[in-house]
Amino acid sequence: MSDNQLGQGSTQRKDIILQLVRSGTVRSQAELRQALRRRGIAVAQPTLSRDLRELGLAKTPRGYVVPEAAGAQFAPGTVREAKLARALRMFALSVQAAGSLVVIRTPSASAHPMARALDEATLPSIAGTVAGDDTVFVATPGERVARALARQLRAALEQGHAPPGA
Repeated sequence: MSDNQLGQGSTQRKDIILQLVRSGTVRSQAELRQALRRRGIAVAQPTLSRDLRELGLAKTPRGYVVPEAAGAQFAPGTVREAKLARALRMFALSVQAAGSLVVIRTPSASAHPMARALDEATLPSIAGTVAGDDTVFVATPGERVARALARQLRAALEQGHAPPGA
């Protein structure tokens, strides 16, 4: 199966990569590519490198680890801000406040990566996210906070920058 033949594509592939890394030692990208191939997923080395970087996996002397497993925060603020800005540019079609929620519309199958980027950005105004297929609901403490966050996210989407405080 090629990079584009896997149904939901990169999101599903990344989920499988996380499963493989969490389930055992993956010492190298070549080893990971072989494990993916055994699952019917053919992925180019540059794509795999990008996936590992976007997932925030860390390379240790014993192999790749998920940051939580390493007991450290591997994504500093600037990396999280860049990831959120990238996710907004790639996935957000619209951003609108609705009561104490912010509603982000995305193309089909893109809500999960958008919500993940928001969660990982650890913005203090976000209490949590819920992702459907093409919509992300962002819970905030109140209506005023929701309106301010929606303005920040829209500005970031229009300018290609992450909101302040990310």
